[in-house]
Amino acid sequence: MSQYKPGTEREEEITSQTSIDEPAKVILFNDEVHTFDEVINQIMKATGCTRTQAEEYTWEVHNRGKAVVYEGEIVKCMSVSSILEEIELTTQIEV
Repeated sequence: MSQYKPGTEREEEITSQTSIDEPAKVILFNDEVHTFDEVINQIMKATGCTRTQAEEYTWEVHNRGKAVVYEGEIVKCMSVSSILEEIELTTQIEV
């Protein structure tokens, strides 16, 4: 598993060790800080999914402690993760 933190050496490490078109997943972790609406809106912004899908992801994060909110190419996963982290959400990229 790899964790992406924007603007760090970790970004270079991930891209150098991983093929750009290799499938990856963005995992979002639960916290006790953000409201449901904040998380839902940020998921929609990051992934382009519908509100209904973002609500489902948010409930899964709330109930299970984490959820895969995006699957795709590593470069897009890094972008999604970065957008989620704009409001201090905790994410991890798994390859």
